[in-house]
Amino acid sequence: MKALFIKYKSVIKFILTFLLVYGVLSWGYKFYLQFSDGSKFYPDYMTHLVAKQTKVLLNGFGYDAQITPHPNEPSMKLLINGNYLARIIEGCNSISVIILFVSFIIAFSGKLKTTFFYVLSGSVLIYIVNLLRIVLLSLGVYHCPEYADFLHSVVFPAIIYGMVFLLWIFWVNRFSKLKQKHA
Repeated sequence: MKALFIKYKSVIKFILTFLLVYGVLSWGYKFYLQFSDGSKFYPDYMTHLVAKQTKVLLNGFGYDAQITPHPNEPSMKLLINGNYLARIIEGCNSISVIILFVSFIIAFSGKLKTTFFYVLSGSVLIYIVNLLRIVLLSLGVYHCPEYADFLHSVVFPAIIYGMVFLLWIFWVNRFSKLKQKHA
């Protein structure tokens, strides 16, 4: 048993570290959501920010975009040229994806400074790509509504999760302690 533990020590350490970091960050995010009362930023600050930034980008592309609080659920309604297209919900703000990304990077950590800056820059990149993803999805739904379900459920999740996967691969191959041990 001890030999088996020693053989898989790095795998066990990765799994436990990942689960611990993921659990703590997820708990913190759940706590944040519970105490976001929606009085100043509806439904919560990050979702509200993503909705506002989506509106600004769409307006920058020449569309008349508006956001308004959804009256029946915690989300923001997105309208383009007066047409209601989509809801921007908590799951659209990329925080859950960033938590997954950060948990993996910390579980495969490298040098402290390198890990910190990779987590920071990767999180910003994920946030920006997610924002662009929402803008492109909105434009896709606006111009080709018949593809809305395919775009929302296949294409755009593939973009965000594909990018996270590529960031993980780049990290493991360039900066993680695993790479340093084999170099």
